Amino acid sequence: MFEKILIANRGEIACRIIETAHRLGVRTVAVYSDADANARHVEMAGEAVHIGRAPAAESYLNGVAIITAAKETGAEGIHPGYGFLSENPDFADDVAAAGLTFIGPTGASIRAMGLKDAAKKLMEKAGVPVVPGYLGENQDPDHLKAEAAKVGYPVLIKAVAGGGGKGMRRVDAAQGFDNALKSAQSEAQKAFGNDAVLVEKYIEKPRHIEFQIFGDGKDVVHLFERDCSLQRRHQKVIEEAPAPSMTAEMREAMASAAVNAARAINYRSAGTIEFIVDASNGLRPSWFWFMEMNTRLQVEHPVTEAITGIDLVEWQLRVAAGESLPKSQDQITLNGHAFEARLYSEDAENGFLPVTGNLTHLQFSDLARNDTGVREGDVISPHYDPMIAKITVHSSSRELALSQLSAALDGTGVAGTVTNLAFLQNLSRNKDFRAGNVDTGLIERNVKALTVPKPTPNAAILIAMLSASGLDEQPAQHAGFTLWQPLSQTLTIGKGEQIFSAKLMMQGADRGVINFDGQDYQISRTNGAWTINNRKSNLRAVRMANTVSVFGNGAWHFEMVDPLKISQTKGDVSDVIVAPMPGLVRAVFVKVGQKVTMGDPLAVLEAMKMEHTLTAPRNGMIAEVLVKADDQVQAGAALVRLEEPE
Repeated sequence: MFEKILIANRGEIACRIIETAHRLGVRTVAVYSDADANARHVEMAGEAVHIGRAPAAESYLNGVAIITAAKETGAEGIHPGYGFLSENPDFADDVAAAGLTFIGPTGASIRAMGLKDAAKKLMEKAGVPVVPGYLGENQDPDHLKAEAAKVGYPVLIKAVAGGGGKGMRRVDAAQGFDNALKSAQSEAQKAFGNDAVLVEKYIEKPRHIEFQIFGDGKDVVHLFERDCSLQRRHQKVIEEAPAPSMTAEMREAMASAAVNAARAINYRSAGTIEFIVDASNGLRPSWFWFMEMNTRLQVEHPVTEAITGIDLVEWQLRVAAGESLPKSQDQITLNGHAFEARLYSEDAENGFLPVTGNLTHLQFSDLARNDTGVREGDVISPHYDPMIAKITVHSSSRELALSQLSAALDGTGVAGTVTNLAFLQNLSRNKDFRAGNVDTGLIERNVKALTVPKPTPNAAILIAMLSASGLDEQPAQHAGFTLWQPLSQTLTIGKGEQIFSAKLMMQGADRGVINFDGQDYQISRTNGAWTINNRKSNLRAVRMANTVSVFGNGAWHFEMVDPLKISQTKGDVSDVIVAPMPGLVRAVFVKVGQKVTMGDPLAVLEAMKMEHTLTAPRNGMIAEVLVKADDQVQAGAALVRLEEPE
């Protein structure tokens, strides 16, 4: 076993690797950028080395700096985690050439599976079924369009070097092919430095089922499947293991194909074989096709660990240190059911735009395994993926595990940034998902219902008011002596444009009456919990500076308002298109005096590894263009101003 390793990553995966390494007695070295000087993974590691500025290209993608840090600190191996350099074959080769161990597959294996077209050809030779499509080298747009016609619409354009949904576009008819191709190629070039694409048949009711495999360069085993069908923009949201409705016959066929795929490249370490499954008539052994191989640990690996009881990072370390596979196939058993939900700092109600912010409050449920790279008080940076945590539950059955997931999400609380928590709560209760009737289009079909703002219940308003009044503190500030009547005061809080006011009359240290919206509510407090009209509330409030957040089956955030201040009416700013987040202006499509119609693209903003097209909110004429390509802008910065046409 290694004595010391360096983790060439950040965030929750770096923390995850450090935990296992320390359990095994392996010392750890973290690397960090300017933005991560005080990050959780830096605090957890035994040593830490600064490797560059905040942009990933100048730090976490700087292989030379990382290898230098490993050698200078005496690390024997480098664990790449996932993302960044984890699937870069040149980096794996460079690590080996430096006399260090790459804790992952060989550069040759990564290279063999790194390009989707080459990987599919290799899989065809190995007898693994592949999706019908065009995998050739001819990238002429007319040729690609002709091949799409042969495959038959709808088709999927995919970057050959892609991943995470980048460089991927669905095309439903020939007239939309040209624009979709240009968009996919542009995104692929920016994300991977390679604009080559492939064209394949789009499966109408697809399920995304992947098999966790593990090899030691001599043999390969599988650790069962994960269903990753709940996706939005081709990115996974909730994963589960095993796949619902999986039959023994289907599992055997898919597992055999997955193991054969890994054996074809003499695979070593953890990897995932991803399949697309046509679920239009249930799960059938002949209706699945190879999609791609991820030659690394996956984000969703905790669900596999939950159902097998196997620490995949430990296996990676042991195999990289020269050991054989710790277990044979017949020693690996499946136990129960697990789910993982990805909690992000993003605005689900606004197209899932990533959001920055300061985590003024962060609370996780003890019903779940919570993998996180952040702590309360940390800042969500615009430079990296906005994941806050992975919330994983495990129980004896799918039904119990899903109920546990809902309860764990209800017990999670985040304030200081917008999150997708309410969206995850709604998704965990979706009737089709609960029934196991899943496919990759489920979220898109239900996105309005899943992202509709939850109404603000009176109980949440009342508990927010009580917290804002200071009654959560002990002793209660309102318990005093009065000759004539109970003490009373006016409570006022705001939520967006809404203002809520009530009169509070305390009748002792821990009981009283709130008159709100014309109704009296009897309140009392016992053991830190509020009872309203003789009903104990499961809602909990957290007060921070001038804000109050209430958590339960939802999250509601309020501002503390001074009732003596007169609120100012906001002007109409709909004519100004602003940056929804900090980012880099990639392109500006309009100029002053140009007429636009609602929906016309105005500019492209890149933030948190994704591109976002900003469009005209109405018909009008461009009055001002306030930015240019390559400008770095802050959230709320004005980009373009519209006016009525002359």
